[in-house]
Formats: sequence, C-alpha cells, structure tokens
Amino acid sequence: MRFLMTTSKGIEDLARAEVENLLSALGVPFRVEEKPLGVEGRVLAEVGEAYYTNEKGRKRELSVSTYLNERSRLLHRVIMEIASYRFEGIEDAEPEKALKRIEDFVSELPVERFVKVSESFAVRSFRKGEHRITSLDISKTVGKAIFDRLSRFGTPKVNLDHPAVIFRAELIGNVFFLGIDTTGDSSLHKRPWRVYDHPAHLKASIANALIELAEPDGGSFIDPFCGSGTIPIELALRGYDGRIIGLEKYRKHLRGAEMNALSAGVLESIDFVLGDATRLSEHVESVDFAVSNLPYGLKIGRKSAIPGLYMEFFRELSKVLEKRGVFITTEKRAIERAITENGFEIEHYRLIGHGGLMVHTYVIE
Repeated sequence: MRFLMTTSKGIEDLARAEVENLLSALGVPFRVEEKPLGVEGRVLAEVGEAYYTNEKGRKRELSVSTYLNERSRLLHRVIMEIASYRFEGIEDAEPEKALKRIEDFVSELPVERFVKVSESFAVRSFRKGEHRITSLDISKTVGKAIFDRLSRFGTPKVNLDHPAVIFRAELIGNVFFLGIDTTGDSSLHKRPWRVYDHPAHLKASIANALIELAEPDGGSFIDPFCGSGTIPIELALRGYDGRIIGLEKYRKHLRGAEMNALSAGVLESIDFVLGDATRLSEHVESVDFAVSNLPYGLKIGRKSAIPGLYMEFFRELSKVLEKRGVFITTEKRAIERAITENGFEIEHYRLIGHGGLMVHTYVIE
C-alpha cells in the first residue's frame, strides 16, 4: 500500500520521522519519502500489510490508514494513493486540453478496486500553481472519469455532501495525485478539543513540530504568549511529566485556553497564568523550555511595536531560560536582533508554512 500524507510545508522531515516511528511500532516493512515528486508539504509511505490478534486470538488485518489517522500529531491527511503522474506542460495548456489529459489518465485507472459500485462517492480536489483550470474543473473532470469507469460494473452513486468514499485529486504544479482520502472532510490539524478560537491560533500540527524541535526532556515548559493554549495543550496530550505553564496577557484568551484544555481533558496538567511576557521573570524564576508563536500581524495590531516588544521579551527570557527556546514569527529582522542582543545563539532555523505565510522558525539556546 502507498499512502500520500499531507502536512505543513517546512516540517516534512519531522512528519517523516513521526510516520517512521509509528510504522516501526507495527513491525511491518515500510519506506517513507519526503516531498514525493518534489512536492512540498507531502510525505509518501510504502507499507506492507499489518495484522493484529483480536480478543478471540484470531489474526486480523490492521488498517494502517486508521492507525495513522488516530495517532499522528503532525499530519493533516492520510490518502491511500491510487496513482501519481507528472503532466509536463499542463500549467500552460489550454483548459480543454489540460482537462482531457487528466480525464484520459484517470479513466485508465482501476478505481473499482478502491470503491464498490454500491458505495456513494465524491471527488474533492486541491490545486496549487499557475494553471488555466480551476479546482472545480478538476473535481468535475475526475468525477466524470470515475463515474464512467464504474459504470462498466453497475450504476455508480454520487453524493457530494455525505459520500461513503472520498476521492482526492491534487494538481500541484505539474504533478497530479489521485487517492482515497481516509481522513475525511475535516483535516487532522483541526482538533476536536478546540472550543475557543484565538483570532490567530496556531495549527496543532505546527505546535507539535515546535515541540519536536524543542526536544523537552521532562523539565519545566512555558508558552509565554499562549493565546488559546494550543502548544501547552498538545504537549499535555502527549502525557508530558514536567510542569507546563501557559502565560497569557489577556484574560479573554486565557479563559479560552482553559476552556480548550478542559475540552481536551488536560486542564489539571497545565498551569495557566494571567501575565505579561515582557515581565516574565515576575512569573517564573527559571524554566527549562520556552516555545511560542510570537505576536505578529493580527496578534499585535501596530507593527511598529514589534521590535520593542521582542527586545523586552527576550531580555526577560535571558533571565529565566535554562535550556532551549523555539519561536516562530514573520518578523525576521526584529527577532534576530532581539535574540542576538540578549545573548542567545541560534541553533537551528527553518521556514514553515502557516496560514498562507512562510513563518521564520528559530531554535535558540
């Protein structure tokens, strides 16, 4: 089986490592690849069949897709791949010709192996790049090709709202993927525990990527701009043994974070504190790890205030941080100046895609 998995751009290596760890626990042969066909935000896994023994001692096949959907913290979707192909020149092709190429390709695929004619289906599409066709064009074309193919075996059923099987068609640049979306219409990064939304909340998948980069070892951990609590909640859900602190300046957001933590069942595992991160040393004497999505854009209001805010915060952080900090922001110049002028060293840097932006990510010590 081949699974195409989606995640945020810039954390493909972390997602690959997570998938490898999960599959290793199953004891099945596998191979995991980052950025298949050069496509960012994608991880491909080839996996052998997995089995488990039920309560009656009988050997049963285990659904690898369900296993990954239930356990991954970094993935957005798990798609059982049917086929992938590079359509050279499709970006510049006339709409009719581009769609004809896709239709001809899909019509030759044995989709009947992945869906029963008696099951309803729908096509969800994703397109990225410069094309003369739209996502809706792709959905209609792929849907028609699948319908015509299944018509050889019976009368196919289309249900756009509540399909039993979701085909996912992606055209990214000139690379086309088709598969069965085992995750469903709601991405895995949309956590069911979120009952309160901060206006600029962090995706849970990225929160977990930042946690991975911090490598917390059981020491005390703080998110000094915790907002609606995504980072501390995701850490607590891992069963972290150390003290977890969520510091937030605004009471409204702090209450929202507490509501989210209660919904996630980890309220007792997190110390939520009302306070200003630029006065951090008044709230904690020392802390081993600090991880946060720093204020920028919607979270700050006045962009001119950012350099001063960052300088004040990192000055305070230098008084209490014992081991490692991980921070993301769009404000590259402001954060780098604040980091270096307060005696920290940048141990690692990367760009991560979040909310249509590429955010700068720093690991400091």
